[in-house]
Amino acid sequence: MQRQNIFWLGTMISLLTAFLAVQAHASPSAELVYRLKGTITKVHSVDNQGGQSTGTGVVVAENLVATNCHTLSNSVGMNIAALGETYQPVGIKADWKHDICILRFQFLPLKAAEFASQDPAYEQDTFSIGFPGGPPKPITTTGKVKALYPMDGANIIRTNASFQLGASGSPLFNEQGQLIGMSTFKSPGRNAYFYHVPAKWIQAAMQLPDTSMKEFQSPFWDAPEDQKPFWMQVVLPLHHEKWTELKNIAENWLKKEKNNAEAYHYLGVALMNLGDKPAAKTALQASLSFNKAHSGSMLALAQIAQQEGNQQAFQGYKHMLAELNSDDLEILETSH
Repeated sequence: MQRQNIFWLGTMISLLTAFLAVQAHASPSAELVYRLKGTITKVHSVDNQGGQSTGTGVVVAENLVATNCHTLSNSVGMNIAALGETYQPVGIKADWKHDICILRFQFLPLKAAEFASQDPAYEQDTFSIGFPGGPPKPITTTGKVKALYPMDGANIIRTNASFQLGASGSPLFNEQGQLIGMSTFKSPGRNAYFYHVPAKWIQAAMQLPDTSMKEFQSPFWDAPEDQKPFWMQVVLPLHHEKWTELKNIAENWLKKEKNNAEAYHYLGVALMNLGDKPAAKTALQASLSFNKAHSGSMLALAQIAQQEGNQQAFQGYKHMLAELNSDDLEILETSH
């Protein structure tokens, strides 16, 4: 394979996984999906210009449905649809910063999803149920946890399960069907990253007092680029192959969080593509020292070993990916 193609594969690391390794994701049982669909609602809203939008909601407690606030922005009317009926909320609780709104109802005949007692982990199998594209019935998508980003006492979850318009507010479940997050936003472009706000934020929002949609505020992920978290700032330079810019962001990230595995990972990817393999290996190995399950760093190190003709190291990292049951192994085997 030509050097240019190898470099390209090295930069994609987690981005292509959703397209190349879908079959590696463990699918939930039909019985589990059927049961959980009873907790899912379609969310409809009408804005002050007459425009309509659709999202997804999940019942999180008796008479409470969680969704994303941005699906309700500028709303002058809203309802949910489930079991062939529509229901109008009697109140709303809002965590504007984290983009979590809790719709409050009376006499809602739907069971609540169960919250997970444990935090998600890298390479954990997940699935989501929602209305991407606005279909009449909810759709199930599967994927793996590819990154966790600490923020405000919990972890933003990035998976390789793609979603689109209409899926905002979709619940993210673990293998047992327990709620671990909510599909919320993605990065721009075709090879997008997909992010889910954590269940802990949903539980906190449930305790808030009722508010008004007139108080709507933009969420953290919609801030100007230089005010976004570092883990968001790195995405566009990665997509556009601006390696020096990516390197600078990763270095600034490490000045703030010196033990951050993700920051070392992106620094390693930037250095690899700038041609500094020794420094790249040091950064990627540092990433693994702080997170032994970071499959992206394993993949990048394996591809460097492949470029250098180091079969022993290559096989070692390949074995580590297999031990994780990582779908990044498919990328490695495709590039070999």
